[in-house]
Amino acid sequence: MMIKAEANVAFVTEAPAGAYRVDPSHADLTFRLSHLGFSLYTARFTKFTAELNFDPLSPAEMSVVAMIDPYSLALPSPPEGFLETLLSPEWLDTEQYSQIIFQSTKVEATGSSAVQITGVLTLHGITKPVVLDATFNGGYAGHPMDPHGRIAFSARASFKRSDFGISFGIPAPGSTMGVGDSVEVIIEAEFTGPPLNPSNEDSAQQP
Repeated sequence: MMIKAEANVAFVTEAPAGAYRVDPSHADLTFRLSHLGFSLYTARFTKFTAELNFDPLSPAEMSVVAMIDPYSLALPSPPEGFLETLLSPEWLDTEQYSQIIFQSTKVEATGSSAVQITGVLTLHGITKPVVLDATFNGGYAGHPMDPHGRIAFSARASFKRSDFGISFGIPAPGSTMGVGDSVEVIIEAEFTGPPLNPSNEDSAQQP
C-alpha cells in the first residue's frame, strides 16, 4: 500500500524548532519477534542516544540519528546463560559489532501528526534501509520546572533479521518451530531541546 505524503503539513505545537536530544528517563526501545508461533518474545535495549533536528513548520526537513548500545539488552527473566548467548556470534556478536546505528535519509509527512521516516540501519555490521512510521505526540516550549522545549514521538518499524546476517534459529519454510525472522520495533521517546525563552514563560504549557 502506498502512503501519500501530505503537502504543507505543520505540527501544531509551541515547541520551537531546533536541536533536540532524547531524554533517557522518558524513552523506551522495545523489540519483539515470534517464539515458536506461540507468542511474541519481547525485550528491550536500555542504553541509547538520539539527536533530532526538529522543525514543526516543515516536518520534511527533520532528521534524526540514533545510536544503541547492544550490550544494554534487557530480557524478561532470562534462563542462565541466555543473555550471553544472544550477545554471542550466533546472534548480535557484540564483541565485534559494539553499536547499532539508525540515520534518517528522508522524512515525509503523512498526516497532521504523522511522519514516515526512511533511513539506514546498521546492525551486525550490515547497513540496510528501514522505515519508521512515527506519530508526533505534542510538545511545549518549556516552563520554569522544565526550562527547555520538550517534544514526544511514538514510532514503529519492522525488518527481517536475516537481512542483517542474523539467521540462527529461523524456522524452516512451513514451520514455526524456532524464532521468527521478522522483528518489530516499538519506540516511545521524549526529547529535550532549546532553552525556554523567558518572555514566553507565562504562556508556556504545563506538563
